[in-house]
Amino acid sequence: MKFDHFKVLVDSMFMSDDDGNVKQRYQEVDPKMLNPLVLAYIGDAYFHLFVRGKLLGYEQNKVQILHQFSAQIVSAVWQSRAFHGIEDILTEGEKNVFRRGRNAKSNVPKSASVAEYRASTGFEALLGTLYLNEEHERLYMIAEKSFEIISKAMLEHVNTK
Repeated sequence: MKFDHFKVLVDSMFMSDDDGNVKQRYQEVDPKMLNPLVLAYIGDAYFHLFVRGKLLGYEQNKVQILHQFSAQIVSAVWQSRAFHGIEDILTEGEKNVFRRGRNAKSNVPKSASVAEYRASTGFEALLGTLYLNEEHERLYMIAEKSFEIISKAMLEHVNTK
């Protein structure tokens, strides 16, 4: 990153108070008021960390394998599958959060279909909302169930080839 670009980022993100310390711009975070893509950003980070922790139960020495495998699991294709597997256990409010994320306008990568990418964005927005609302028990249960769905689907996929 060039210094000029770095300076623009710092200037747009941080402000100083009267004593020259970095001052937070917002005192609270209300998930209902956040852009669904910001919720997905948080949910993606949570699910990445959750998956990495889970994979330590299967491999503890080969970091490259852990990295490649976790990247596959958190891909839009597999997250879309996970969402469809947990959809029936979601509350109406959780389904509404999913729809907000799914309907958010974003660029779709070539690695997934539009439907898969939109579903994964909705899934991540749901996780982000649960995280920010500090609904940790529900968040963990949904992440755990999603991991089970993805791992079983991956095993079936490999065994049918």
